[in-house]
Amino acid sequence: MSEGTLDVEQAELALVEHYERLVRLAYCVLGDSPRRAHAVTRRALPRRCTSTAALPRPQPRPGEAQDEDPAYVWLRLRVLRAALAGPRGGAPARAAYALRHLERMADPDIRQLLRAARVKDPDAALEEAGTEVTAQPAPGIPDSQEPPDPEGGSGSAGPPDPGRAPDPQGTLVPERAPDAGRTPDAGCTPNPERTPHAERAPEPQATPCPLCKTHPPHPLDLVRRRRYWRAAGASVFAAVVCAGMLGVPGDTWGPDAAARPPLVRGTDQERALDPGALVRAGPGDWRRAARVDFAAWPARGALIRDESLLRRALVSWARPRADVRVGATPGTPQGPPPGPAQLLYAGRLDGSAVVLLYDGLRVARYSEPLDPDDGSAAAKDGVSLELARIAGAGTAASGALAVSRGQNEVRYLTAPWITHAAEVDLLDPADTAGRPLSRREDGVTEPVPLPVTLPRHCESWPGLALRGSPGAARDVQLYTDLGELTPARLTDGKGRAPATGTGARKRLAHTACHLPAVLDRGVKAVNSWQFARQRLPDGDGEAAWVCTRAGTWRGAGARAMTQFQPSAAAPGRPGAVTSRAEDTRACGPRAPEVLTGLLWKSTEGHWYVLAAADEGVTRLRARGSGLVGGPAEAAGNTLAVRAERDASARLSATRADGTRARTQR
Repeated sequence: MSEGTLDVEQAELALVEHYERLVRLAYCVLGDSPRRAHAVTRRALPRRCTSTAALPRPQPRPGEAQDEDPAYVWLRLRVLRAALAGPRGGAPARAAYALRHLERMADPDIRQLLRAARVKDPDAALEEAGTEVTAQPAPGIPDSQEPPDPEGGSGSAGPPDPGRAPDPQGTLVPERAPDAGRTPDAGCTPNPERTPHAERAPEPQATPCPLCKTHPPHPLDLVRRRRYWRAAGASVFAAVVCAGMLGVPGDTWGPDAAARPPLVRGTDQERALDPGALVRAGPGDWRRAARVDFAAWPARGALIRDESLLRRALVSWARPRADVRVGATPGTPQGPPPGPAQLLYAGRLDGSAVVLLYDGLRVARYSEPLDPDDGSAAAKDGVSLELARIAGAGTAASGALAVSRGQNEVRYLTAPWITHAAEVDLLDPADTAGRPLSRREDGVTEPVPLPVTLPRHCESWPGLALRGSPGAARDVQLYTDLGELTPARLTDGKGRAPATGTGARKRLAHTACHLPAVLDRGVKAVNSWQFARQRLPDGDGEAAWVCTRAGTWRGAGARAMTQFQPSAAAPGRPGAVTSRAEDTRACGPRAPEVLTGLLWKSTEGHWYVLAAADEGVTRLRARGSGLVGGPAEAAGNTLAVRAERDASARLSATRADGTRARTQR
């Protein structure tokens, strides 16, 4: 997309990427039928190239980079205008409320966007949206029946179970979603009976689809249908004149003809199955590319000219036979590519012919045994197709793909700009250089061991260290295999820098053995950051309080946890998990607020309730049973109070702006 211009294909990709987010916004503004929310969102796509120069773009918050996709911003405005069209009562207020709590926009940006959406009085809409909804517990999270705490709320901390990491004692204070059984307006409409800013706003459920009696088409199907009719309409005259040519032998002959879906000549659907139409980047294209990512990868491997193999891979992607094992990471559409895909790799590996394809949104790995009758592991595995979502991958996230995975090892295909690859042990902070990995001429590494994920068997955790050329990815990046086609990138700190520094490697060494909890969940990156450091009682040194977030390619489904990591613990020993949360913004750049605690025993045999919060907290409190000396309070963002062995404490905090936070029981 050129500067200030939005083309149709870019808008289609943005719709596929953000479809659920746009439907949720339309759903909250309309306040009635989820089916209408889907219809409004589907009609937002443009019919021709459109200017984006005058789009209302939110200003970045202090310390955050502006990363709003212009295509998404344009679609969001179209959805808002359509949802606000006509006399709909409180729709402007619902729109302001949704933009504030779903899009996390500041009031000046909301006011600007509402004006662009043709709302006559944005100030009145913002004022009416200033009331909060009644928060309801998220599924699986018990809600306290205790009345509100005038001191700022309550939470709990209890003793860890001997012999294992302690159970969560406190939570991350994440946003809370309404129950699935609520009415359509629940979670979207301001509640006039609540006072402003009484508590955090809940998020609507992940998608309105469960409320529909019939499921709407998938957004990727909608894009394919639009492209199909565009091409079909342009060729209808030729189809009438040359109807006899639609049955040429190339459509119905050949060993894989039965697997081919019916085609119309000249459409994107037909070209998507044509090996000759595959996009192939040149070996040096990445050096001249404006954006260095998977689209800049050249076609590599010994079989990139094997049209029969490539056709079988494309046909299996479009309509796999019953004997093809198909897998996809969570949230990945399984339909065929909307047009010709890009060829990344086709070659022989460990008894299999492997093909890697990329369509801008997903990467597909097709594998078939070279000899189906030789009794090898490849022959037993048979034919398989694996899909993974990788939309929006940048240079660092495009460093490698898992091209072959066995029972105990994995091979990676590295990006063309990678100049050095090594295997490191993530449980050993001193292992910075690692073991250099040899690579074939086509960029495939030697086998790398897979981590052992059995409980109590975490003695090492293999990581992949990649360094690129000065033109791309010059800094060393760390990755690890979490069961996906793309290895998860490991980062540290609020800025999500590579986890290669001394402190970052120490935090990672205490975190790696907790990674089995996020296997096979479509994880894009795992980020850890130290939100507090505390001097321990009885001269036991210091401890780090660390928040770890595993973010996914699809955005939803992220998992977060907090850990207590004493400095005296041996490297590689897992930190004590003090709280967990799922499908939350907690531990992320948009929600760095954290409050957690645990019951801890010193080397002197004394028990303490320890608590910590993020740097925005100025005062901590602990109340409950078993606290020596009764309720305790401390200035700052850490607290330590003597307690009995079976103590149960509730934690609360006051922030610099006067707001209060609490943990649940």
